[in-house]
Order: sequence, then structure tokens, then C-alpha cells
Amino acid sequence: MAQAAQSQQKGQAPGRGLPPVHLWNPAHSGEIDIVITSDGRWLHEGAVIYREALVRLFSTILRKDPDGVYLVTPVEKLKITVEDAPFLAVRVDREGGDLKFLTNVGDEVTAGPDNAIRVEVGEDGEPRPYLHVRRGLEALISRPVFYELVDLAEPRDTPDGETLGVSSNGAWFAVGPPGAHLS
Repeated sequence: MAQAAQSQQKGQAPGRGLPPVHLWNPAHSGEIDIVITSDGRWLHEGAVIYREALVRLFSTILRKDPDGVYLVTPVEKLKITVEDAPFLAVRVDREGGDLKFLTNVGDEVTAGPDNAIRVEVGEDGEPRPYLHVRRGLEALISRPVFYELVDLAEPRDTPDGETLGVSSNGAWFAVGPPGAHLS
């Protein structure tokens, strides 16, 4: 029971803790032909990895370094390709003053000061919303979940003008540019 509570505080699904990948600096380093696609699929040598348990295991040993994203164990560090974000936020629930997200690999993340929501605008002009999950790794917030956030959003006066945003865990996050809701 204590382990489940502790793992939830770290943003992981109950019963699953995170390995200390930030502490591991293995001597062997290389690359592996694993790609996390922009829609959240994991590919190895071009083939989809269908074993959900394997994807979840790999997701726990991801580390973002300045030069890329790696699968890290105590004995090796292998660079992978991430097309956008390594995770997808596939669900959001409002619980009191908190927004609690679920990712495609089972992470439970409460948005707040340590797990910010940010929205970029893609080359196509569409919003690209993200949620910080852990140690620089983010989840792309899926379109249906983003629509839920927009439904929960309220206008707030900011130095740049009135902006729609959501609050969670004592923090406020813009979900669009100033004035976007006025059109």
C-alpha cells in the first residue's frame, strides 16, 4: 500500500515505481532502431511493438538528455527516435482543484507547478498541447482531451490580454493565445 502511494506521488501508475535512470551513467552507449511515433506507437525496426507490457516497461527507463531521448539501464544507454513527445495524455479528470491526466503507458500525472501544461502552435496553425510527465519528458495531450481542457477553461486577464486557461494544483495554464476566445 505504501509503495502504491509512493509511486503515485512520483507520477506512475499504482504498483509501479520508477527506476533511477537519472543516476545511471553506463559505459556502453549506442543507438537502437526504436521510434515513438507522433501518435504514440512504438516501432522496432519498422514493426509496431504490440506487447503493451513491453512498451510500459520501456517507458519507465526513458531519459531525456540534451542530445536526445534514451532507453537507459545500469549497463547500457541506447538512443531512440521520438517524433514528437514520448507519451500521449489520453484522459483528464477534474478532481477538486486538480486536473489528473492518464497517459497511454499508464502514468498518472496531476498538472501543477512541477507538471506544467504548455501549448505550442504547429506549422499547420493547430495547437500542440503538452503536459510535463517527469524529468523533461512530456506527453502530447490528445485532441479529445485538449477539447475537454478548453471546455474547462475560463478567461483571465494577463499582461498580454484576456486569455483562456485552466487551473490545477495551485497553478494556472493558458490553453490558447490571448484573445483567441473572443473570435
